[in-house]
Amino acid sequence: MKEKHTYRNAGVDIDTANIFVDRIRPLVKSTFRKEVMSSIGGFSGLFHVDLGKIKDPVLVSSTDGVGTKLKIAMMMDKHDTVGIDLVAMSVNDVVLQGAEPIFFLDYIATGKLNVERNVKIIEGIVNGCQEAGCALIGGETAEMPDFYKDDEYDLAGFCVGIVEADRLIDGSEIRVGDRIIGIASSGMHSNGFSLARKVLFEEGKLSVYESVSGLEGMLGLELLRPTKIYAKSVLNLIKNFTIKGIIHITGGGFIENIPRILPLPCRAVILKNSWEIQPIFSVLQKMGNIDEMEMFRVFNMGIGLMVIVPEKEAADVIERLENLGESVYSIGFIEKRGKNQPPLSFI
Repeated sequence: MKEKHTYRNAGVDIDTANIFVDRIRPLVKSTFRKEVMSSIGGFSGLFHVDLGKIKDPVLVSSTDGVGTKLKIAMMMDKHDTVGIDLVAMSVNDVVLQGAEPIFFLDYIATGKLNVERNVKIIEGIVNGCQEAGCALIGGETAEMPDFYKDDEYDLAGFCVGIVEADRLIDGSEIRVGDRIIGIASSGMHSNGFSLARKVLFEEGKLSVYESVSGLEGMLGLELLRPTKIYAKSVLNLIKNFTIKGIIHITGGGFIENIPRILPLPCRAVILKNSWEIQPIFSVLQKMGNIDEMEMFRVFNMGIGLMVIVPEKEAADVIERLENLGESVYSIGFIEKRGKNQPPLSFI
């Protein structure tokens, strides 16, 4: 007799997916703002925007993933922090424009749905949303046998924020003489892991469970430090100060990200010795024999976010950020860009 086929014996278990949704329902609900109109399990998420507080709204959106940092989570079988990374990567890009993050959606793709592991991932996403002040209003979990191995997964996140049109921050007001203030990262964040894994594990033959000279604790835990979420600090700043530009130091490091926001007549000058470079970057540079400018092109080098402000407000901005618990440094300034000069230099 010909075998009867089911979705389950093809590798997709709908019953397990339903159990997963039931497990995460209260977690997701804990992120809801008063504007959320839907509940988890629907076909879409509903969010009622209160236009009484905003006259000319602009929606700001961003999408991103966690990249090969997930490989470290899989190597350690530790999945409770990568959800924070997922939220941070999109939320930090939204607040660059001065927007308040209002809701977030996630996508998890895996070879075989592991309820306990995926609950840990969602717990991280929930923690990230709570830190950012946005609601997790929907998501998708795709079980894809033969596309991913059973123990593999990938993540994608989507964030939407809102800002008053005349409060939009886009870098167009940056002028010669403005100051660049750097806010410390929490570590590597979620960029440069392909190079880091090659240096540390392929060539260095290290284990995620090893201690490495210069680092505290296990190497894997250092690499899994979640990406810092800057939303609350940035939103606090823009209430009282003139913020002309904000730069998220993600893929492309200093060299690719800083020029993205500069008006054509301006160039940024970065003072290389003006902040504390965290030990993980020194370890990577030494072990991998990586050129200094390559380091600044790949990694955040200890600075996760930069804000560009008028010189007269710089000291007060630094004081406010320190009062908010941030580690802050005056790391550079804006000068006139001469003919044939690059938009960025280091001194």
